[in-house]
Amino acid sequence: MTMRWLAGLIRPELKRLTAAAVLGVLAMSCSIGLMATSAWLISRAAEHPPVLYLTVAIVAVRAFGIGRGVLRYAERLVGHDAAFRVLGRTRVQAWIELDRAAPAGLGGTRAGDLLTRVTRDVDAIQDLLVRALLPIAVSLLTGIATVALLTALLPAAGAVLLIGLAVAGIGAPAASLLLSARAERRFAPVRSTLATDVHELLTGLADLTAYGAIDQRLQRIRQHDARLTGILQRSASSTGVGAAIANAALACTVTGEILVGVPAVRDGRLAGVVLAVLVLTPLAAFELVTPLPAAARHLIRGWQAADRLRALTDLPHPSVAWGNRPLAASSEHGRPARAGALSVRRLTVGWPGATAPALTDFDLDLRPGRRVGLIGPSGSGKSTLAATLMGFLAPETGRITLAGTDLAAFDESSYRRQVVLCGQDDHVFDATVRENLMIGKPSATDEELLDALDRVRLGVWVRRQPDGLATTVGERGARISGGERQRLVLARALLADPAVLVLDEPTAHLDDPTADELIHDITHATEGRTTLLITHRHRDLASVDDIVDLSKENSCTSSPESPCPTRKSLISTRTGEPPTTWPSARSIYSETRS
Repeated sequence: MTMRWLAGLIRPELKRLTAAAVLGVLAMSCSIGLMATSAWLISRAAEHPPVLYLTVAIVAVRAFGIGRGVLRYAERLVGHDAAFRVLGRTRVQAWIELDRAAPAGLGGTRAGDLLTRVTRDVDAIQDLLVRALLPIAVSLLTGIATVALLTALLPAAGAVLLIGLAVAGIGAPAASLLLSARAERRFAPVRSTLATDVHELLTGLADLTAYGAIDQRLQRIRQHDARLTGILQRSASSTGVGAAIANAALACTVTGEILVGVPAVRDGRLAGVVLAVLVLTPLAAFELVTPLPAAARHLIRGWQAADRLRALTDLPHPSVAWGNRPLAASSEHGRPARAGALSVRRLTVGWPGATAPALTDFDLDLRPGRRVGLIGPSGSGKSTLAATLMGFLAPETGRITLAGTDLAAFDESSYRRQVVLCGQDDHVFDATVRENLMIGKPSATDEELLDALDRVRLGVWVRRQPDGLATTVGERGARISGGERQRLVLARALLADPAVLVLDEPTAHLDDPTADELIHDITHATEGRTTLLITHRHRDLASVDDIVDLSKENSCTSSPESPCPTRKSLISTRTGEPPTTWPSARSIYSETRS
C-alpha cells in the first residue's frame, strides 16, 4: 500500500525525475570521461607526438570539464524542482487527510506525533528522492556504461571494475545497514516521541510547574534525547564502516587493473598509453558509489516516513460526506431561505471507537429566531450534538435537515457560513485582536470589528489598549483574561453573521460573576438569531425560549405551537408555565452586579 501511495505522489513528476536522472548520468559520464581522457592525454603526451595528434583529446578534456559542472547544476536544478513539487503535494495530501479526520477522528493521536509527520516525515520524502533514488539510478546506469567501456578495452579490466563497483556499491551499503538496521527502525518512532514530549512540555508548562512535575518531564526528554543521539551515533559509525569498505574496494580495484593491464601490454593485447586509462578510470568511477551508503540510509528513513504519512489515510473519517448543493441566499440580510429551520430527527450518533452511542433516538427543532437551551450532566451528549450539527460526526441513524434539505447534501463551506459553532475551547491564535476576529469575516473593516466587540462588551477594553485592534493576545489568549478570551471568540462568531449560532459551554472555566455577565451579553448579542445554547449551568438558561434537558429520557423539542404528543416534554417554554423555577436574566445580572 505504501508503494502505491508513494507512486501516486511521484507519478505527476516522473518526467522531471527521469530528466534529472539522465542529466545525472551525463554529468557523471563527463566526470569519468574527463579522467579517462586526461589519463590517455598524459600518457600519449609523454611520447612527444605532434601536437595535432593531441588536439582532439585536449578539446575533449575541456568539453568534459565544462559539461560536468553545467550538467551537474542542471541535474540538481531539475531534480530539486521535481522533489519540491512532490514535497508540496505530499504536505497538501497530509493536511487533506488530517482535515478529513478532524476533529473527531484525531482522538487517538498526539499533537507532537502529527507535527513530526507533517514536517520531518514530509521532508524525508524529499531526501528519499534526491538523496536516495536519484543517486542509486545514476550510479547503476553510469556504472554499467563505465564497465562496458573498460570491457571494450580489455575484458579482464571490465570484470575487475565490475567486481569492485559491486563490492563498494552493494556490499558497503549492505554492511552499513546491517550494522544500523535496528537503529534505523527505531529512528522515526524515537524522534516522534521526543517531539511529542517537547510539545507537551511547552504546552503544559504552567500546570507542570504548579505540580512540581517539570523535573520528571525533563528527565523523560533527556532519556529520549539520549536514545536518539545513540541512534544517530550508530548510524554515523555504520556510515564510516561503509566508507572504509568502499575505499578498500577502490584500492583493490586499482591494484587489480594494474595486475591485468601490465601483462596485457607486455603481450601486445593492449596499447601502453591505454594502461593509464585502465588504472585511473576507477578513481572517477568510484565517485558513483561514494554516496550509496548514505543513499541506503535515506532510502530506509524515507520509506518509513512514507509509511507513517500513508497511515494518515487509515485515520477514521467520522465527518459528514458533504455534497455540492449551495445554500441559496435570500434578499433579506443575505441569509438563506427559511434560514434557521434546523431539525434533528431520531438521531443516534457516537464517537469513533466508543462502545455505545452518545445520543440515541434524539429529536430537536431550532426554529428561526428562537433560542434553545440544552442542559445536561457531563457525558450526556451535549458536545456530541454540537459536533454532529457541525458535520464533524455523521449520524449512525436519523437525519439532520436545514430548510428541509439533508445536511449531507450541502456544500461544506456554504453550510459552515450559515451554521457556526462557538465552543468552550475554541482556538485563539497568537496574533492580534484584528487577525483573530477576521477569521470570522476576512473582509471585515475596523468599524465592523469594533461593532462586534461592542456587542460582547469588549470594545471599550480594546480601545483602551495602546495598539487597539493590533493588540496581541498571546498563544491561546494567554495575555488576556478568561472572560475576555470567551468574549473575543464570541465576537468572532457573531462577526460571521451565521443564520444558526451554536454555543457550546461558553461559560466553561469562568467564575460565576464573569459567567453571568457573559451570558447577559450573549442574551443581547443573539437577539432575534437562531441560537442553541449548550451549558451545564441552569443559571445560563434564563432568557432562552425553549429548554432541552438531556439528563432525562426521550428528549424532544416542545413549544405551544408544536407539542410532543407521544413523548414526555422536557421543555420549559417562556410563554407557558415552566415545570420548574428558572432564574430570570434580570435577577442573575442584578445579583452579579451587586
